[in-house]
Amino acid sequence: MPTCQAQSQTNNLKHRVDSIERELYKTLSHKLTYEKEKVSRINRLKVQLQHAHSPQETYQIQKALFKAFETYQIDSAIRYITLNQQIAQQLNDKPLILESSILLAGLYSYAGRFIESNDMLKSIPRSELNNQQLIDYYQSYSDFYSHYGQSSNYAAYFGLSEHYRDSLIQVLPKESLAYRINIATKKLFRNQEEEAEKELKQLLGELKENQRERAVVAYLIGLIYKQRNDLDNQIYYFGISAITDIKNSIRENASLQSLALAYFEKDNIDMAYIFIQKAMEDAIFCNVRFRTVENSSFYPIINSAFQEKESQRKNELKTYLYVISVLSLLLLIVFIIVYQQMKRLKVVRKDLKTVNETLYSLNDELLTTNKDLQEANHIKEEYMAQFFEICSSYIDKLDSSRKGILKKLANKHYDELNRELKSQDYIKTELEDLYHHFDIIFLNLYPTFIQDFNKLLKEEERIVLKPDELLNSELRIFALIRLGISDSTKIARFLRYSLRTVYNYRVKVRNKVVGSKDNFEENIKSIGNLHV
Repeated sequence: MPTCQAQSQTNNLKHRVDSIERELYKTLSHKLTYEKEKVSRINRLKVQLQHAHSPQETYQIQKALFKAFETYQIDSAIRYITLNQQIAQQLNDKPLILESSILLAGLYSYAGRFIESNDMLKSIPRSELNNQQLIDYYQSYSDFYSHYGQSSNYAAYFGLSEHYRDSLIQVLPKESLAYRINIATKKLFRNQEEEAEKELKQLLGELKENQRERAVVAYLIGLIYKQRNDLDNQIYYFGISAITDIKNSIRENASLQSLALAYFEKDNIDMAYIFIQKAMEDAIFCNVRFRTVENSSFYPIINSAFQEKESQRKNELKTYLYVISVLSLLLLIVFIIVYQQMKRLKVVRKDLKTVNETLYSLNDELLTTNKDLQEANHIKEEYMAQFFEICSSYIDKLDSSRKGILKKLANKHYDELNRELKSQDYIKTELEDLYHHFDIIFLNLYPTFIQDFNKLLKEEERIVLKPDELLNSELRIFALIRLGISDSTKIARFLRYSLRTVYNYRVKVRNKVVGSKDNFEENIKSIGNLHV
């Protein structure tokens, strides 16, 4: 349970810090607007000053200008209080002389003119001061030793500052806001942190958002958390103080410097650098010497850390740029490679498409070829059957002839038998029948043989068949060559021609060939081939 509660408190604090940081950024962005309003109020007072009707009225307007410049621009505040001091002396008004002297001594303290401030405070007769003047007198002395201690870094002066605070508390009205703030401050510097914290937080809750004292109270709470090394709470309360200072155009402030140191300890160098710069600008503009001295002691440290970080950033940026350049180059190379691959892929796809188209074409041709082969096989089967039928017919004829001869021999018809054996009519008839069957079978196997054969010959030398012819003698010779019978002797024996006749036919036809004669018979052998 305690762990959960602690976690909840941590989350709540983080949320509050984030919220105050956002408000602080927003307030900083409107800083010039607030200052314009401040300058506008000052200008209105200056216009009133020009129309003052009496020294007393002039004194009061210049006192108002002093109040306007007191935490904005010390030199201008000193100028108007000095003018008031002169008016008081001219009027010989003792209370006004004392009042202006006390206020001027306080301003000298802020401006770092400690000798003048001390001399002036010492010259003031305390016994002659009224209650309000005593309040200003003790406040000026307390501020003098506080500022002097901060400038000289001598702790004894802070003790004297607290001594005069005690005197201040004695004369402040107990119901006044200043009394409550000083009581809480006294407890804080006497290590009564818890009581101081309680009273200051109560005060903070009572004060209006833009009330000047809110900046002081929030700053004092921030100091409590600084002693506890609680950086988040420091940022939160110093942030509230800074917001109030900015909205009231208070250039004499400690909040921005304290914020810078808190962020620096938190290792947020960027924010530390922003706020230390703002603090330096305010201190220089306002001309608060002890603030300038304080800021000057921290500024080099924070600036050095910031410059080192900036250097690291630049180096990192260079590294990133180098890496990005290398990656961009690699990306370009990859892009080029991918582009080339895509181009190649496009070519491959185109080639693949062409190959596919070729394959489809080849497949069609293959189907056609397969069909032709099937037809060829069918033709072979058909002509094998015809071959056996022819052979069987010849055997029957031979057997019939043998029986006729035997019969005639038995009947002693020798003259008739002699006539039949000497007659060529039988052989002629059988040869014609054989050639006719050969022509039919060959042309069925190679139906375009005659056309293809004629294409190899000169146009005027092409063979023209008679109406009743299938093949003539020349075509039969080359038909046998197409069937693989190239030997003239075999051709002559098959066609029952003389060897000379076959030779003459072959030479005669070769002389009719178009182009080269050497490849003529090879071309004959390729007629009717299937091409895939």
